[in-house]
Amino acid sequence: MTILGIGGVLNDAAVAVVRDGKLVAAIEQLKLTRASKLGELPLAAMNEALRIAGVTFAEVDCVALVRPLGRGADTDLYLALRALLPNAHVLLVDHHTAHAASAFYASPFERATVLTLDRGGDLRCGALWRGEGGDLRVQKELYFADSLGDLYGRVTALLGFEPNADEHKVQWLSASGSDRLVPLFQSIIGSAWPRVDRSFFDGHRPAQGGFSSRFYEALGLADGAEIPAGMRADVARGIQGALEHIVIEMGGTGENLALAGGLALNVLLVAALERSGRWKNVFVQPAAGNSGTSIGAALYSWHGHHGQTKRVDLGGLLLGPVYTAEETKQVLENCKLSFRFMLTTSELVVRAVEELNVNKIIAWMHGRMEFGPRALGNRSILASPLNPYSTENLNQFIKHRESFRKFAASVPAEFADKYFEAGPNARYLSTVSRIRPEHRETFQPAVLGDGWIRVHTVHKEDNPLYWELLQAFGKSTGLPVLYNTSFNLFGDPLVCSPRDAVRSFYSSGIDSLFCGQFLLQK
Repeated sequence: MTILGIGGVLNDAAVAVVRDGKLVAAIEQLKLTRASKLGELPLAAMNEALRIAGVTFAEVDCVALVRPLGRGADTDLYLALRALLPNAHVLLVDHHTAHAASAFYASPFERATVLTLDRGGDLRCGALWRGEGGDLRVQKELYFADSLGDLYGRVTALLGFEPNADEHKVQWLSASGSDRLVPLFQSIIGSAWPRVDRSFFDGHRPAQGGFSSRFYEALGLADGAEIPAGMRADVARGIQGALEHIVIEMGGTGENLALAGGLALNVLLVAALERSGRWKNVFVQPAAGNSGTSIGAALYSWHGHHGQTKRVDLGGLLLGPVYTAEETKQVLENCKLSFRFMLTTSELVVRAVEELNVNKIIAWMHGRMEFGPRALGNRSILASPLNPYSTENLNQFIKHRESFRKFAASVPAEFADKYFEAGPNARYLSTVSRIRPEHRETFQPAVLGDGWIRVHTVHKEDNPLYWELLQAFGKSTGLPVLYNTSFNLFGDPLVCSPRDAVRSFYSSGIDSLFCGQFLLQK
């Protein structure tokens, strides 16, 4: 049985393929094409995902399409799918149902409470579910007027960032703020289950989040004033802290909790749920946003529609395209670039460690592209934590971003406990972890707030080459940890192809590019 899941047609379109109970491919359209048109089927991603799966369009048994599709688009897209996939049953899946399925069916839990939260994929912006076996049922719903995602986006705009794009910046900025404004945002949100006080908004103010004079008065500012530099982190912490409080209340208590939806990409929120003591186990769908609904739709079809009981493993989320040595060589030669070809994996790893040991920052592009928003070791920029200037160089001269945004620390899973207090969600960079006190000084440049750090635990079975690099770096230095950030620049999506990698490499301050078996240096 081959199931094709399509999600995010109106925003972050993506495709996933489940074949005979295995997730064999998942790709975002934007990463492939570097541009996408909202409301259209992600044809490039569909073609590539089915090519990877080894099936033709005619061999697809079911296509699960996630709503919303846009006003009046249902019929047109349905007919287009019928034409493309002549033998497939078309299954339409509600947006939050797809979110819930992406969390519950991908989790290790047979029974769980599931919480889905986003800005507003349809009229709903949240829901509480109960999952048991193959059954997934909604228990309580949240609608757009009380959207936590919308409020977080308003604060994003208030702080001068881009709403629906830069919410992660508010999250990281919040790590250095105080709790003094948390009560204000709690009063806006309400308690137990959100009921947003709309008097804090002014519908006639489209800019700066549309907050009303009542809000500015509560901040002690003149109506419509720009947020002072000294208050920005406290405002960010205000919304972040209030979000954490209300979501903990919404989830309730129990054995297992699973999360999805755009707000589940907030790793500080995930960490707050993990340490709340309300739940024994917390699982977050690592591709929690709209793109992840493609996986959710495919899993909903597999379990909910076809009644299959075998769980589908996410694996290492390395589900995109891979490029052969010949394909890479052709790109490099067409660009008239000088390169060194390394014959063996051992030579590749040794040379990479040599570069890192002389404090060079390297781009590391190997194997299949990651699915989701985070680099997990196949499309990464890497630096040594022993380089005292690594985070400064990464932020200022390569990524060109704010100093309060920190980098993840990748570590082999078997060594993680020595340096960090990291839970299962660190496998996908979906939470933050504590640094062991004796190693606090080593990782000080990557610290968030009071001893927190983004940790990526690398399992050998997930990514053997990246695991081998970390092991080799550890043998060379005594520290099997590398700083890892996504291989992309200036808001572009994660690099996908060798050509993308070359373009980003020569547009940045990265010292060396390891692209498959090829090494390029400046």
